[in-house]
Amino acid sequence: QVQLVESGGGVVQAGDSLKLSCVASGFILGLSGWFRQAPGKEREFVASVNWDGETTFYGDFARARFTITKDSAKNTLYLKIYNLRPEDTAVYYCAAGSHSTDPAKYTYWGQGTQVTVSS
Repeated sequence: QVQLVESGGGVVQAGDSLKLSCVASGFILGLSGWFRQAPGKEREFVASVNWDGETTFYGDFARARFTITKDSAKNTLYLKIYNLRPEDTAVYYCAAGSHSTDPAKYTYWGQGTQVTVSS
């Protein structure tokens, strides 16, 4: 069964850091990425990674405070967020099958994990 399961979200204070995880099962995690969706807004590209795990891509807002990594041995994708801001509040989704900024290019999606940042 193909599945992506995110974890690591929660309620945090502005300035905190958080590490989100996404465990893949039923397939080998290759091209993959993170998106986020805030209430009333469209799903937004955060970051993605290539098959090699070394080549990464970031949305413009994410370059300074977000880091995407992949552990192939654990078939797991991570997103570390530093210096969290209230505007980072959103549901964060991992996705697999592409490294595009376009969510329509991805084949598999997780259920999302909520990140809420209080000021």
